[in-house]
Amino acid sequence: MAVLRFDAVKQAFNRKAVKVEAPAGKTSDYFGNYVFDRNNMRKYLSKETLKLVLNAIDRGEALERKVADHVAAGMRMWAMEMGATHYTHWFHPLTDGTAEKHDAFVEFDSNGGMIEDFSGKLLAQQEPDASSFPSGGIRNTFEARGYTAWDASSPAFILNNTLCIPTIFISYTGEALDYKTPLLKSIYAIDKAAVEVCRYFDANVRKVYSYLGWEQEYFLVDESLYFARPDLMLTGRTLMGHESAKNQQLDDHYFGAIPSRVSAFMKDLEYECYKLSIPVKTRHNEVAPNQFELAPIYEECNLAVDHNLLLMSVMKEVAERHHFRVLLHEKPFKGINGSGKHNNWSLGTDTGVNLLGPGKNATENFQFITFVSNVLMAVYKNNALLKASISSATNAHRLGANEAPPAIISVFMGTQISALLDKLEDSKGIHEIEMEEKKGTRLSLNYIPEILVDNTDRNRTSPFAFTGNRFEFRAVGSSANCAAAMLALNTAVAAQLIAFKEETDSLIAEGRSANEALFEVVRRNIRESKAIRFDGNGYSDEWKAEAARRGLDCETRVPLIFDSYLSRQSIGIFARTNVLNEVELQARNEVKWEQYTKKVQIEARVLGDLAMNHIIPVGIRYKGMLLDNVSKTKILYDEAKASEVAAQDKEIIDDITKHLNIIKQQVDEMVEARKEANKIENEREKALAYCEKIVPYLDEIRYHIDKLEWTVDDEMWTLPKYRELLFIR
Repeated sequence: MAVLRFDAVKQAFNRKAVKVEAPAGKTSDYFGNYVFDRNNMRKYLSKETLKLVLNAIDRGEALERKVADHVAAGMRMWAMEMGATHYTHWFHPLTDGTAEKHDAFVEFDSNGGMIEDFSGKLLAQQEPDASSFPSGGIRNTFEARGYTAWDASSPAFILNNTLCIPTIFISYTGEALDYKTPLLKSIYAIDKAAVEVCRYFDANVRKVYSYLGWEQEYFLVDESLYFARPDLMLTGRTLMGHESAKNQQLDDHYFGAIPSRVSAFMKDLEYECYKLSIPVKTRHNEVAPNQFELAPIYEECNLAVDHNLLLMSVMKEVAERHHFRVLLHEKPFKGINGSGKHNNWSLGTDTGVNLLGPGKNATENFQFITFVSNVLMAVYKNNALLKASISSATNAHRLGANEAPPAIISVFMGTQISALLDKLEDSKGIHEIEMEEKKGTRLSLNYIPEILVDNTDRNRTSPFAFTGNRFEFRAVGSSANCAAAMLALNTAVAAQLIAFKEETDSLIAEGRSANEALFEVVRRNIRESKAIRFDGNGYSDEWKAEAARRGLDCETRVPLIFDSYLSRQSIGIFARTNVLNEVELQARNEVKWEQYTKKVQIEARVLGDLAMNHIIPVGIRYKGMLLDNVSKTKILYDEAKASEVAAQDKEIIDDITKHLNIIKQQVDEMVEARKEANKIENEREKALAYCEKIVPYLDEIRYHIDKLEWTVDDEMWTLPKYRELLFIR
């Protein structure tokens, strides 16, 4: 087995960058070539059909099923000209991934031959097996019917000669079995609620868009090393591994020169993204070795979510061409930065106003403060729900470690905005809402232009930070579907804006002016939500104690964090906004508890297998060598010298024996604990048992395995080490 490890390392060291053929022309020449976007719709749809589709997308007008026939004909013609042979409904089941079933563009003709065909019926709706996807009990094995339905607001695209049609996924009885359905409902809810509030300031506003800009962090490892690590292959993270002598302590990887192999991969990935209209813009080395980031230009929330899921699929395929494997796990390596997916969220009107950006005059600033105060209130009321929306078995390893935000939701506003909010608590009117312009600062070097300083700093330990014209939800995990966090945030803010309007209108009905009523409710919200604001160090023990005193949710056990979805507060806001009903919420929690259990269960089984089949045999073999050495010293040396040499070896032998015994004992105990937990029928209680009884064994067993790795002869160790996984180029 040791040969396999060293062969893998040799292969990795000898890899050269894969040559990437540069695409001809500018990016704009091939951007969106594989997407049935507005440009292609203009070419392949009639003017009447195009108008109906665009009205449905832009104005929310109803789209009649008969229109689907015309769209399908144009879509098929375009797709086949692009080389597509199959089509699929592409949807987001409750797995954090995507799903697709491919069908060929063929039907029998009247003469028994084949013709290419794709009808509006096939475009509009299909019927996958709903019992085979996570449903939380909504669908049983003997109740298979479910429906996918075309989402016209997200354009179809071609991937690997297959026309992919973004769709929702619902059960036969109407409940959502996916992430897209409630996401779309939350987008609709926040649009309607925000428009009503905007009209206090501008009667011309007709639509409010929620925007998302995700930042995708990921690790790359050489595929030969990946295949030599069963834990990476089966769980996405290293379940063991002694810390490398050099990791990220020199801060020399962040924004460093991109290695040639990685650069070739990135260029190839960007080309594939541009063909699919994914507007990737930023690429760089992240903090940890072999960690990188990719980020796009902001898009409408639904489309941004689709593009992120598509990216995660495409990047895995492109990585294989370059002999890499992408690691999207939140914490693939212990002791260094994990990976997140920062969700930059904002609201904008059809009149071109960013509702979360300071304005140019008192009225615009009043509107800005109105929306900011409502976001603060929404996060304060629903901090437990927002934490539940980003929690998972994998993200639990990342939160609170190495610059990741802690498992307590708070909001960072920055010095200037915080001071303004504090001032407004006791102010007399909107005339006191004054926003400072960006300040300029000059260095003593005249040839350096003036530097404009933003009205807020950054706080890397804040899970929800205001960054000047948007909020950055930093706690989202790198492998997650962004929709889970975005639909919770949109829903919370939509419900808060509805409540805000009701309170304001009641004061106006009592005789207050609109401005007086608005200002009084804004000021009340600022006071009531003050507990959620925190600009300090989120890692400190003092903050944990202070957060508890403020009444914020401080639970760290993931199965119990999920309970927040079923609180009276959460059920109320989801029902009021028509995003999810109580049955759907309960079903989703059943799925979340089950997935948590299964992921921990897989890790425990993999760790047990590796401990028994790799680690213990290697430890025993090395111990045998040392014992053999002790016996040989008795032949070579006199009794005194032999005793001295044997004593040194005995210390190592005793140490190895101790670790081997503990590993064997704890693996056996973990197996028994798993058997007991598996007897529990209630999914919540089973997940909690795995959290409290099984997870601690993973850390304990790892500790002793890592100690053995430190001790055992390097040539005998069968698994690639951190120094090899993290520093291969």
